[in-house]
Amino acid sequence: MAVALSTLVEEADRYLGSARIQDYCPNGLQVEGRPQVSRIVSGVTASQALLDAAVEANADLVLVHHGYFWKGENPCITGMKQRRLKTLLKHDISLLSYHLPLDLHADVGNNVQLAEQLEITVEGPLDPDNPRIVGLVGSLSEAMTPRDFARRVQTALGREPLLIEGDGMIRRVGWCTGGGQGYIDQAVLAGVDLYLSGEASEQTFHSARENGISFIAAGHHATERYGVQALGDYLARRFALEHLFIDCPNPI
Repeated sequence: MAVALSTLVEEADRYLGSARIQDYCPNGLQVEGRPQVSRIVSGVTASQALLDAAVEANADLVLVHHGYFWKGENPCITGMKQRRLKTLLKHDISLLSYHLPLDLHADVGNNVQLAEQLEITVEGPLDPDNPRIVGLVGSLSEAMTPRDFARRVQTALGREPLLIEGDGMIRRVGWCTGGGQGYIDQAVLAGVDLYLSGEASEQTFHSARENGISFIAAGHHATERYGVQALGDYLARRFALEHLFIDCPNPI
């Protein structure tokens, strides 16, 4: 089966509601390839490694969370950017990218999908008064120690997380995938026992310690592998396409 590229992009835009979301990059079709799509390759970041793997897999379209053309970056098509775009254009492969829309979505979003991996019941947004904060809060079915929860994270994500162990047991959790460590103050106000993000900053340690909560940095890449897979699966089911997720290892 094959579907028109324009039809697939229109459905992805509609499903994620991307036109309603302000972002730091363009969401949707970033590079236009061949007009028909039958095979999707998805991945976290449109790196050269992913593009080379997509060429090898005979992909018509690459679907990612981290694409190109970020605000403030050098717009010149040179060096690494030139090589990446040349790969896509030479092989007539489209690039479809969604950043915040893929963090926020209630079904295929990174944060909801991570909750499923970690067996957290979603209760609501991390900060109900600020919709631009994409994190969530939720609860565990039973209380556990910070170290036991860290082991759950390690088992689910396949990598050892950084744990800052706070006071007491873990029952209520706040989280934001990727580079959401700066939302730890909102997590404290939300009354969580533990806050989890992909990355950590120097001040994150002090915020966790001085507010008496636990903190886990589980990896930017590792926490954001699941939304793009879920979106790829949705599009594959919707249009009877082939979908292959390719995980290019990244320790950060």
